[in-house]
Amino acid sequence: MTSHPHPSDAVTSPAAGSTRSIAVYTGSAVGASPTVAAQVRAFGAALAARGITVVYGGGHVGLMGALADSALAAGGRVVGVMPKSLVDSELAHTGLDDLQIVSSLHERKARMADLADAFVALPGGSGTLEEFFETWTWGQLGLHTKPVCLLDIEGSWQSLVTMLQDMVAQGFLAQRHLDGLVVAKDADDLLAQLSAWTPPQAKWT
Repeated sequence: MTSHPHPSDAVTSPAAGSTRSIAVYTGSAVGASPTVAAQVRAFGAALAARGITVVYGGGHVGLMGALADSALAAGGRVVGVMPKSLVDSELAHTGLDDLQIVSSLHERKARMADLADAFVALPGGSGTLEEFFETWTWGQLGLHTKPVCLLDIEGSWQSLVTMLQDMVAQGFLAQRHLDGLVVAKDADDLLAQLSAWTPPQAKWT
């Protein structure tokens, strides 16, 4: 059985109100809605204005690129983490403060988890969902005690939240883990919830 990387800081979490870096998962496509793209850019600028480092997948395309460009333009620090295969495909953002090149997607996710105090999924596709669910599951298993969030731009995550509520009703997801998931509408709402967040009890404790 192959073991996958997981966060090394399994027993620590940032103190309330001390979020210094946020890992952001979002689409490599820009999407169909100009409003969503504009709000992603606003989120990047808002994090920069608060001195919060953006950790993301390192791309210059789609919403990923829009997020990075807006944070950089607002004077923020942006760290990208990208597998060498994608760098070789010329998808990497060349204007970042720090681009960390790793060997695989598994290593990318583990590195981002180590670098971040919290995680947030913005609108995106299957890759965004995969990153969100793996990070959230790590938290449920006690591999980290950091908040995981959905930024619900234009109601983009409402159908997912409904599905998660159904999973609770069917007995496949603990209510405490759904309650521990931060669902926010903008940067102010997100950071206010993070300041009051406490980790739920891990699944097997």
